Amino acid sequence: MNIQEIRREVDEITWFHTIDLGNGIVTPGMDSSSEKLKIIGLPVDLTGKSVLDIGAWDGFFSFEAERRHAKRVLATDHFCWSGEGWGTKDGFDLAKRVLNSRVEEKEIDVLDISPEAVGVFDLVLFLGVLYHMRHPLLALERVAEVTGSQLILETHVDLLMTKRPAIAFYPGSELKNDPTNWCGPNPAAVKAMLEVVGFKEIKVHSYETLICRMERAVCRSLKYHERFFETLVQGRVVFHAWK
Repeated sequence: MNIQEIRREVDEITWFHTIDLGNGIVTPGMDSSSEKLKIIGLPVDLTGKSVLDIGAWDGFFSFEAERRHAKRVLATDHFCWSGEGWGTKDGFDLAKRVLNSRVEEKEIDVLDISPEAVGVFDLVLFLGVLYHMRHPLLALERVAEVTGSQLILETHVDLLMTKRPAIAFYPGSELKNDPTNWCGPNPAAVKAMLEVVGFKEIKVHSYETLICRMERAVCRSLKYHERFFETLVQGRVVFHAWK
């Protein structure tokens, strides 16, 4: 493919990840993938490691793991690749061709993942997926089964004012007007679930609290007080866990 052909195909796809395809072409994703890469703590050198990227979508982290010399990378998705979700597999397919990548791919739902279906991997990436799960503990059980050594998990969290393990449930579109967001565990709940499914060492790698920008003086009615409080106690957390 020449540069013009690549640019034309890039323009025809709705991207989530921002992927550098070379020759000055960067996909126009809504996700600041390179910034997220700095936050999650992906090891700089993955030489000799096998990596599983669950919920890969456009494949930014799969291709990055390959770039860091992982011996095997498997990208999996179902919600987006099947056409049920927000996107398609077109971005992944194009990026894989342009990058001449050897990343493997398998369309499979999170709850269908097992050692028999995909194998066991040294490092598993579970980024931005947990809060989309109707059954978060069951999902983590599936993830644990295919994790040979380390898991990197990034997720939305809620109920940060509660120290006991607790999970907010979103039966509708309460979180960002998105009905695919089902739950908001607090960090204590994520840690407890990881322990229950078999991880021995768990660390919070990074922690971002989402703080409301509204001035307190403006929050005069009960309605605005509630909105301020709700925004204040949500965030994003990256966990590193080892078997």
